[in-house]
Amino acid sequence: MAESNQNLLMARIKEEYPLHLLVWNNDFDALKAELSKGISQEILEKKDVRGRSPLMLAVTLGHLEASKLLMEFGANVNTENKDGWTVVQEAVATGDPDLLQSVLEWRDYQRYSSRVGGVPELLQKLKEAPDFYVEMKWEFTSWVPLVSRMCPSDTYKVYKQGSKVRIDTTLLGFEHNKWHRGNTSFIFQGQDDEATIMEVDHETQQVFIEQMRVLPENSLHILQPTPESVTARLTAPITTTYLDTDKISFERNKSGIWGWRQDKSEVINGQTCKVFGASNVELVTKTRSEHLSEEDKAKFKSAKTPLQSFLGIAEVEEKAPSNSPLEEYSQSANPCHISAEEYFNADVQLGNRDIGRPKEMTTRIQKFKATLWLSEDYPLSLPEQIMPIVDLMAISSSHFAKLKNFIQMQLPSGFPVKIEIPLFHVLNARITFGNIFGMEQSVEGIDRIEDGGKTHCIVNDSCFNPPPSYTLLGCETRRQVSLEEEDDMLQYAIQQSLLQTGQDDDQVDIWEALQVQRPNTPSFLTDDDDEEKQLQRAIEASLSGNNTIGRPPTASDDSPSTSDDLDLIKAIELSEKESEENERQRKLEQEMIEEALRLSLLDN
Repeated sequence: MAESNQNLLMARIKEEYPLHLLVWNNDFDALKAELSKGISQEILEKKDVRGRSPLMLAVTLGHLEASKLLMEFGANVNTENKDGWTVVQEAVATGDPDLLQSVLEWRDYQRYSSRVGGVPELLQKLKEAPDFYVEMKWEFTSWVPLVSRMCPSDTYKVYKQGSKVRIDTTLLGFEHNKWHRGNTSFIFQGQDDEATIMEVDHETQQVFIEQMRVLPENSLHILQPTPESVTARLTAPITTTYLDTDKISFERNKSGIWGWRQDKSEVINGQTCKVFGASNVELVTKTRSEHLSEEDKAKFKSAKTPLQSFLGIAEVEEKAPSNSPLEEYSQSANPCHISAEEYFNADVQLGNRDIGRPKEMTTRIQKFKATLWLSEDYPLSLPEQIMPIVDLMAISSSHFAKLKNFIQMQLPSGFPVKIEIPLFHVLNARITFGNIFGMEQSVEGIDRIEDGGKTHCIVNDSCFNPPPSYTLLGCETRRQVSLEEEDDMLQYAIQQSLLQTGQDDDQVDIWEALQVQRPNTPSFLTDDDDEEKQLQRAIEASLSGNNTIGRPPTASDDSPSTSDDLDLIKAIELSEKESEENERQRKLEQEMIEEALRLSLLDN
C-alpha cells in the first residue's frame, strides 16, 4: 500500500514538474530529449513548490551539464528563487568555478539580448508622448566626512523628440582611484524593431556607433569572464543589497510651531511642491559565506562594529543547522538527504533543511527616511515621458535602477520634482528635475510655443546629429561597464573617500593620519581592509577624544598635522555643533508648544 502511494506521488510529480524531476535525478540524456521536443518558456521557467525554476534547481544541486543544457535552450539566468538569490549567486555558493563561469557567460549574453530588445520598445513608448527637454541633477550627500567630495554631483540633460532620445552627462565612472569626468552625449534612435546607440565623446571628438543586434550564440566566448574574476567571486562573500518597499508609507510633512501644524510646501525650481516623507524605507543587506574556506571566512568575518551600532543597523546571523557534516557536500549537493518525494511535496515542511550547502547568512537592516517634493502642475508626465527615460538609463546605471525601483511604487499624486533616496548605508542620492523646456536657462536647439495657455517644447533635429567633424568609430573599442562593476566602483569610492592622498601614491586613512602612523593602501580588490573597517575607523576617530582627535594639534604632537587633518577635525566639530543646535531647536520648539497648550487651557 505504501509503495503504491509512493508510485502515485512520483507519477504526480513527473506530470507536474517533468523538467525538475529530470534535473533532480541528473538524467542528462532524458532532459536533452525532453527539451528537444520543444518546450514552452512557461514550462521552462515554472517554479517548483520550493520556488526554484529547473535551472535554479540544477545550479543549486551543482549539476554542471544539466545547467548548461537548460541555458542553451533559453532558460532565464536572471531569475531569482523565493529568497531573492540569483542563479549567479547560487552558482557561487556551489564553489564550482566551471559552473560559475558558464552561468556568468549566459547571464551576460541574456542581459545584452534583453538590452537589444528592450531599447526599441522603450523608444516606441516615447514616440507618441509630447517632446520635451529637462535636466536631472544628481547630488550625493552623506554624513561621513569627505564622501560628498568623492561623489560629486552631475546633471543629466535629457532631449526627447519622437523616438529619439539624447542624454548628456559629465560623470562617466570611477577609474584609477578617482572619478572620471568628461563631456559625453548618448543618442538613442529607434524605428520598428531596431535601435542605434551613439556615444559622442565631445572631448576626443569621437562617436562610437552601436547598431543593436542580437549576438549569435557562437559568439558567447566574447563574454567569457576572466579566471581572476571567477576566483574573486569564489573567495568573497555573496552579498545582495536591496530596498525593501513592502512596509513603506507616505505621509505629508508638517511645518510651523504655533497651534495646529500645517502641511509643508516648498518651491523647487519655480514649482510649488507638497513635501512628503516616506517612512520605513529599509535597506537590507544579506551576506552568505558557506562557500568560503576558513581562511577566507576569517578575513571577512567580524563582530558587530561600532559603525553598525552608530548607524542603528540591526544584524541577525542565520545558520541553517544540519545533521550532516559539511564535508559531505564534496560528494553530494544534498547533505540533508532530502528525497524527491519530500522536496516536491508542498505538504512536507522541510524547516531548516534544504538542498545545497547549509547557508551561513548574516542579514543587516537599516531604516531610512526618503523625501519627495511633488508638484500637481508640472508639465511632464511621470509614466509617459520620464519612466521610459529611467528605464533606458537603468539598463546600464545602478543608480537609475534604484531610482526606478523606488518610483515604481504607488506614489502620492503629483510629479516628483525632487526625490531623496538612500543608495548605500552612508550615501543618499538627491534627484531634482529643473530647467524644463529650457525655460529657466536657454538651451541650443530647444524652442517653445504657447498654445491654448499651455507651453509646448520644440526639440530640433540638430540635437541628435553629432558634429560632422567628429570621427565615427565602431563600439568594439569602447569598454562596457556592468551594473555590478558600477556598484563596486561606487562602494570603492566611499572607501577611498576616507583616505588621504600622500606622496608617491601612498594613501593614509583618517585613523592613521590622526594617529600619525605608517600609510596603508587598502583596496576592495585585495580586500586588505574593506569598506566596513574604513568607515568604522572614521566613526571611531570622530567619536574619540584621545590623542589628536577632537582638538587642534600642538607642538608636542609626534608629527605636524596636515591641512586635511585640520579640515577633518573642523568638519567633526561643525557636525557636533550642528547636531547640538538641532537638538536645542527641537527642545525649544517642544517647550513653546507645551507653553501654548498651557496658556490655551488657562484661557478656558
